[in-house]
Amino acid sequence: MTRRAVDVVVALVIVLLGLPLILLVALVVLVGLGRPVLFRQERSGRDGTTFTVLKFRTMRPPAAAAESDGARTSRLGSVLRAISVDELPQLWNILRGDMSLIGPRPTLPQQVARYGPHERGRLAVRPGVTGWAQVNGRNAISWETRIELDLWYIANRSVWLDLRIVWMTLVQMVRPSGVVGDGGVNPDYVGSRPVRDIVVPSPATEPIPLHPVERR
Repeated sequence: MTRRAVDVVVALVIVLLGLPLILLVALVVLVGLGRPVLFRQERSGRDGTTFTVLKFRTMRPPAAAAESDGARTSRLGSVLRAISVDELPQLWNILRGDMSLIGPRPTLPQQVARYGPHERGRLAVRPGVTGWAQVNGRNAISWETRIELDLWYIANRSVWLDLRIVWMTLVQMVRPSGVVGDGGVNPDYVGSRPVRDIVVPSPATEPIPLHPVERR
């Protein structure tokens, strides 16, 4: 069975089995944050193709133009992010063919525009709901480390590596870590810089330790 077929079958099974949870989360977001229930944003997918990613909304509207994302994130939103259920609507992105279950997280088109040839390698596959960088630090590691982890995954991806990522994702949902970076700030990707002293984990090693530096 091809990777795309696996994505579709697994996404359909999760939707069917998880429909009560999906509807419950939608109701909780509607009551807690109001409309719209879904957050939509343009992201770059495979080969840089732009698509609209879907998530459950976790932030209230800004009270002022300069208000940070951290200040706008509600307590409810923090919980949804911590256990990753805000990503459930991306099952629709998978069924549409925009995304895969596992791969580099999709980034903003303006961030992709700053990629150099090296960084553009992470556009070689469909972006994922979860991925190697996600389970090895998530938002608490630097952009450079995330990109190198994603490139390592693309070069070494296999069924066994994907199964390990699925397991590590489930563990993260139970014991959330790396949800936010230093001070809850999401620094923008400013462009390619030399990568030094980045240790990329392999399936035979332990995940890299979390460092309170930055998140996407």
